[in-house]
Amino acid sequence: MYLGKLGSGVPTGNGLVRAIITFLEDQRLEPTPVNYTFAYRVMSDPAGELACEVARRIDGGFRLSSSEVEELGITVEAGGRSSIPPDAMPPSVQSLAMSEADHARAAEAKQQIAGFEAMVSAMHKETRAFGRDLAASADALNAVPGPDIDAAIAELASITAAMRARVEIAEARLAQATREASELRQELAVAHEDARRDPLTELPNRRAFESALTNRGDGPFHVALCDVDHFKSVNDRYGHPVGDRVLKAIAATLDRECAGHLVARYGGEEFALLIGGVDGAAAAALLERTRRAVGARRYRLRETATVIDGITMSAGLVALLPGETIIDGIARADRLLYAAKRGGRNRMVGETR
Repeated sequence: MYLGKLGSGVPTGNGLVRAIITFLEDQRLEPTPVNYTFAYRVMSDPAGELACEVARRIDGGFRLSSSEVEELGITVEAGGRSSIPPDAMPPSVQSLAMSEADHARAAEAKQQIAGFEAMVSAMHKETRAFGRDLAASADALNAVPGPDIDAAIAELASITAAMRARVEIAEARLAQATREASELRQELAVAHEDARRDPLTELPNRRAFESALTNRGDGPFHVALCDVDHFKSVNDRYGHPVGDRVLKAIAATLDRECAGHLVARYGGEEFALLIGGVDGAAAAALLERTRRAVGARRYRLRETATVIDGITMSAGLVALLPGETIIDGIARADRLLYAAKRGGRNRMVGETR
């Protein structure tokens, strides 16, 4: 039976939401709709078969992997909507679902832009046809006998006026299509940026970090994984809104201290750093200075003026090997991060070679 720190009862309402979030944080699972649904099934039926199997697998301090979540049979209804009640879905997961809808709108926008381009091409062809008709009319006018010239000129004037009206309509349609295409391109750029940015801290998110080596030039590169120590106690004692403000402050500190390098929110209270262009000693010194800066901050609650201190961070640091991906580097840095945790927290552990 998986009960974690919930006691012996089945949680309901806000208690269930908190239990689900705690489970995801403990297992270091991203709060995606799939993972949230999985956690809901575990926590809402702690005596069930799924919860028992989870308890067996995490016994001894192990964490579930994404592949294990899939293996254990998580399913999501068609359209990306999970089978959990709406009131059990926290805003953070709702925002993820909305971002998926944004991706669908972006795909639709691309199709619309393609349609605009086809319309512009058709307008160009129509304009060329106008030119050919006008040239043909001029040739016909030259061949008209003298007595019939006035009637021919009147006919040509009528054709020309009709052509001009059609051209003006085409130009108006083209201008409107150009404006709409420009607006759609801006929306696509915003959607693309939002999909790669963490909404709370405004740092790049995990997706952006894991693709960060593309077109970044030569190394060396070092990867660090950082975790706020005992962060759950901040949420438990002061509430999640305060915890969110603390995370934003820590993110700002990391971003300031590591200017020129990539800082991302990797998930929960974890942050990832990609340090480029410096050797191992310089990367370690930068990370240690950053870790100390986080520990030196004091956080004051606006509502009560209460000071929260003692918030520290542990970190693991590795050098990326030739041909190694960022994800592989993160996996190695994660092992060193756990070594830092086991060593007493509030410290940085780098690899030894």
